[in-house]
Amino acid sequence: MEIILAIVVAVAVIFFGALISMGNERQRKAIDGLREQVVLWAVQDLKIKREHLAQTVQLQDPLGWLNKTFSKVSGYDMKLQVLEIFEEPQALMCSSGDGSSRVIFSPLSPADLRRITKGKQNRLFQFAEQHPLLLLPRNADINVLSVLNAGLLFDLELSITWKALAGFDLEMADRLWIYKY
Repeated sequence: MEIILAIVVAVAVIFFGALISMGNERQRKAIDGLREQVVLWAVQDLKIKREHLAQTVQLQDPLGWLNKTFSKVSGYDMKLQVLEIFEEPQALMCSSGDGSSRVIFSPLSPADLRRITKGKQNRLFQFAEQHPLLLLPRNADINVLSVLNAGLLFDLELSITWKALAGFDLEMADRLWIYKY
């Protein structure tokens, strides 16, 4: 009799465990559905806000915008001054106001730079001797600017700033890499 009672209790525990597990799975699926709906709502909300604000984007001081955006990521104001502009590969070299640091802004990531320097057949390799982006020191501080850390209209403001400072368009860049040394 005790064995039958133990088996019935064990079966009941397993049965109730299975019911709880199925309920938890159903709740997990419902929560995942809610999370997906919230993300879609947030994306749509940002698109609406962006479309409304995109029509009014103007920058009076592109270098000031670049300095302010750099300050958000780095934590200090360098009072950037443009030193040189490079078209291939695209880069904007700046120095701090006191001349102690150099900063290179580029849409190229470190992985892109490694690919360029490793490719011996690449026609950009001939510019390596004169292009500071391809001769970065190993201790260079690398950061990235994007919509996540630089503002909702970052990509729109970046294209305006790049056109004003460099004189040519930045091709569909949604990130700007910062190399400081």
